Amino acid sequence: MIDLLSGGGAQPWRDPRAYWQGMTDAVAHLPAPIAAVNLDALRYNALDMMVRAGGVPVRVASKSIRVREMLDALLRLPGYAGILAFTLAEALWLAEDHDDIVLGYPTADRQALARLIADPAAASRITLMVDDEAQLDLVDAIAAPGSRPDIRVAIDADASWRAPGLGHVGVRRSPLHDPSEVVRFAQAITRRPGFTLVGLMMYEAQIAGQPDSAGPGDPVIRWMQRRSADELLDRRGAIVAGLRDVAALEFVNGGGTGSLEVTSRDEAVTELTAGSGLLAGHLFSHYRAFDPAPAAAFTLDVVRKPLADIATVLGGGWVASGPPVASRQPEPVWPTGLHTLGREGAGEVQTPLQGAAAKRLSVGDRVWFRHAKSGELAERVVGYALVVGSELVGTSPTYRGEGKAFL
Repeated sequence: MIDLLSGGGAQPWRDPRAYWQGMTDAVAHLPAPIAAVNLDALRYNALDMMVRAGGVPVRVASKSIRVREMLDALLRLPGYAGILAFTLAEALWLAEDHDDIVLGYPTADRQALARLIADPAAASRITLMVDDEAQLDLVDAIAAPGSRPDIRVAIDADASWRAPGLGHVGVRRSPLHDPSEVVRFAQAITRRPGFTLVGLMMYEAQIAGQPDSAGPGDPVIRWMQRRSADELLDRRGAIVAGLRDVAALEFVNGGGTGSLEVTSRDEAVTELTAGSGLLAGHLFSHYRAFDPAPAAAFTLDVVRKPLADIATVLGGGWVASGPPVASRQPEPVWPTGLHTLGREGAGEVQTPLQGAAAKRLSVGDRVWFRHAKSGELAERVVGYALVVGSELVGTSPTYRGEGKAFL
């Protein structure tokens, strides 16, 4: 069992040489590829996010973890409560052991909906996310109201900024943006039998998911985030006020790893969601407000030396989702001074690495990488090696290691 409640305040990653050597020693007897989680680093990130949340409960985004034992350990911490799941099939699986699961995205999985409808206990534990009456129609087409338990639903409202002169700033999520649109949809839900409106979610990706200390454009990004946060404070407040006249909301969810300090100050918000900052993919190393520890990483074997200053590892093409840009590639972090080749990048079966450090690497040596995002690393391995210092203290199966592949 992973224990994040005990342990000292050690921060071994502050000494990179000792940290990565300890990680290397801990898994030296295991065959690569190896994905590992340093428990001191995970504990630090989890507690740091609790502080940044300012006392507002944090719902764990399961897509950024994808390890049940790790989810359980986080939810034993006093500042964490509930899970934000990413598919209904996943939510049904987790609902066997957890009673507060919000689905972060709408679903059209008819088979999973049929399972939810047939299981009153699961229906009481899982909240569906909706932003269109067509999603409600789909539920009714599977089982009419009166023949099934009431289905808990939450509204996903668009938190992007419609900036004067710039247009849409943020991700494309819900079609519901203005307070009047959200309230009208809420009224439509409450008029329909068989559904109970219990919550609201607004995820401000342009603030929470946008690094603000990564390059020369950072002043513009910080200006955008300030303006967007001001606009959202007013609009979310108006939406919540309107919804409370329609239904008794159990929760108002907002934020993400990169916006905990900002979103927690919004009095309309009752809970935050975060997950990426726990394992801390390298995309989260470029924020001014926080500096997460590199809790998750993977290591690959050097298998050939095509040139004196090139070392080639077996595998490596574990590219994260998002736009096809360099930042989505895994980042070689130890030994330092390595980079991928511009014409090859991280490859499916091999990744050549160049740099001064490559001259010192030999066949059989190992290179550590950080994945760009957090949860997607778990889709590549059946389990994480758990490390403290230079000791392997256990292993935890990922979803894939438990025979599950949800998305």
